Amino acid sequence: MRRIGHGNIALINSAAARTRNRDVDYPFRQDSDFYYLTGFNEPDALAVFMPGREQGEYVLFCREFDEKKALWEGAHAGLEGATQHFDADDAFPITDLDDILPGMLEGKGKVFYPMGRDSEFDHSILEWINHIRSQSRSGLVAPTELSAIEPILHDMRLIKSAAELTLMRRAAEVSAQAHIKAMQTCKAGLYEYQIEAELIYHFAQNGLRAVAYPSIVASGKNACTLHYTENTGKLKNGDLLLIDAGAECDHYAADITRTFPVSGRFSEAQKQLYQLVLDAQAAAIAEIKPGAAWNLAHDAAVEVLTKGLLNLGLLKGRLKKLIKDEKYKTFYMHRTGHWLGMDVHDVGDYKINQEWRPLAVGMVLTVEPGLYIPPTCKTVDEKWRGIGIRIEDDVLVTAQGHEILTATVPKSIDEIEALMQAN
Repeated sequence: MRRIGHGNIALINSAAARTRNRDVDYPFRQDSDFYYLTGFNEPDALAVFMPGREQGEYVLFCREFDEKKALWEGAHAGLEGATQHFDADDAFPITDLDDILPGMLEGKGKVFYPMGRDSEFDHSILEWINHIRSQSRSGLVAPTELSAIEPILHDMRLIKSAAELTLMRRAAEVSAQAHIKAMQTCKAGLYEYQIEAELIYHFAQNGLRAVAYPSIVASGKNACTLHYTENTGKLKNGDLLLIDAGAECDHYAADITRTFPVSGRFSEAQKQLYQLVLDAQAAAIAEIKPGAAWNLAHDAAVEVLTKGLLNLGLLKGRLKKLIKDEKYKTFYMHRTGHWLGMDVHDVGDYKINQEWRPLAVGMVLTVEPGLYIPPTCKTVDEKWRGIGIRIEDDVLVTAQGHEILTATVPKSIDEIEALMQAN
């Protein structure tokens, strides 16, 4: 509210219930921005923030309590719950929105809201403002400026509070143990979806019933498809298995990737590429500390990967020119990480005034270098073809440097082989 300023107003609408088919809805997942500010986990709601309003600065429009609806679908807050349990200063029925909200907008200078996210909501705001303008002869004054709320709100979300980090650590802990279970379960003859089922089972058994994103369980050449989610392949000895999966804890995500051999032992070629990716990740993580520019971790990973590809003969030329010309992108085509929080690819600008953003205490990011050698790549020796490797951890920026939230999942060659052969 300090950032919004007196005389202005902010509006944030909830996510809507979405129909899956006929009379069946998709599982409801609240809009992250709305939930961040309200903790209110129902559809058909609107949060209104009015700094300095004497009758109460925070108003929640939501569904009234319906006893029959509660019988069929379960408890919901209602107006009383909105004030008693969710700290709204006042609450009104969402059905009365068109009658009440124009009065709240009247006399305000600027309206902050998620511009362009929901075309119906955009249209409603313009209708409410035009309704006020139509009564200008009566002395009513409409807002004169519309502004995106994201620059304010997403900067807030970028720095995680102690309470948020508690949830993220829980998501990381459960996800890490699920990855260990997957390594222990893995064997030739199983299907990718059976390993996926093991992950989801472990999430749910520990109370985290939502995945943070569709799980990637990619064996063999499937791992060369970055966002492979079919998960229908059969595991074979001699192949690697890449798993990119994470649970969600009260809307906060974990995001972990591990790559390991189906047989429990890496081949020599797999070892060489895997160790290269692991070295690149270590170099990237070493760059993470307060004040370091966002791109330093990526640049460190790129240098290690390019030098390694050069030494192994997958690239030819001079190191600096290969990096300058981005020749590594043949085998490593994505960035080394992203923000992590309520969304797996979380909000927050990566650049400020065209300069890479400096890291700050409380930020959480992933570090995930990889190498992907397509089976159709004829420019490299056959022993490398069809190998896809990615190693990903979740890293918190601390005053001392950094903390790896997902460090309990084995990732050295010796650790992985020891774990898998112990079964």
